[in-house]
Amino acid sequence: MSVLNTSEMEISTFFLIGIPGMEHAHIWVLIPICLMYLLSILGNCTVLFFIKTETSLHAPMYYFLSMLAFSDLGLSISSLPTMLRIFLFNATGISPNGCFAQEFFIHGFSAIESSVLLIMSIDHFIAIYSSLRYTSILTSARVFKIGLIFAALCIMFVLPFPFILKRLKFCRKSLLSHSYCFHLNVMKLACSDNRVNVIYGLFVALTSLLYLGCISVSYMLILKLILGIASHKGHLKVLNTCISHICAVFIFYVPWPPFIALPKNVSPVIRAIIADIFLLVPSNESHCVLSDESADKKSDPGKTM
Repeated sequence: MSVLNTSEMEISTFFLIGIPGMEHAHIWVLIPICLMYLLSILGNCTVLFFIKTETSLHAPMYYFLSMLAFSDLGLSISSLPTMLRIFLFNATGISPNGCFAQEFFIHGFSAIESSVLLIMSIDHFIAIYSSLRYTSILTSARVFKIGLIFAALCIMFVLPFPFILKRLKFCRKSLLSHSYCFHLNVMKLACSDNRVNVIYGLFVALTSLLYLGCISVSYMLILKLILGIASHKGHLKVLNTCISHICAVFIFYVPWPPFIALPKNVSPVIRAIIADIFLLVPSNESHCVLSDESADKKSDPGKTM
């Protein structure tokens, strides 16, 4: 460790935690965690494989779904190394640079996932509102450009995180409260002024809420279109097309409030479990969406209008 002044030492290692008080049972806790990771990695790889090889899935909605699967896969792989080290070998130490890098990838893939959910909601609206012009509006080239633009924006949003963390001094606390590195958790350990981190973190969080607001508006407009469909069969077709995506939105956003706003007096065990659920559950959403989308790929929801 390097000396900052005569009374403070800069921390050279952060320590992650598994489930406090259950260190003796970590090997058993590892079993469901590994099953979740296996389901996520194999499921998302399967989604990507089928979309690539099945020509009938070469359509805008499935291209967007492949982006969702890619972000889910990246999110799983980003947290897997520290999870395995903690629960398998009880190795909790991580260097600051390694922690900042993991934090960047976790936030980056989460941001991409949020963006893809927004794009998919707009895709559903276009498919219902203007079904006859759908394929001409969302061509393969446009889908690629949209994906590239949103991915670049996401990287730009989260790129400052490692740098504004690196400028902080960590001299007293080194114990993180999760089994992976998260910006909000890391910045609280700083013994120097972290106002820049708080302000920028709040800005990114508000951007995510803006995305959620836009998704909600998209589905309110879709609901308005559904109410204008005369036939009951038409209602069911459109709802069946959208329901899997709405579930994916809930899976992604519902864990956020309890994760971010947990009171300080909450048990560390509950805090650790919620943190793991927050990361593991959303990474399995894309294969849930594929099953419903595949069932409806031959029925154009816009034709019911």
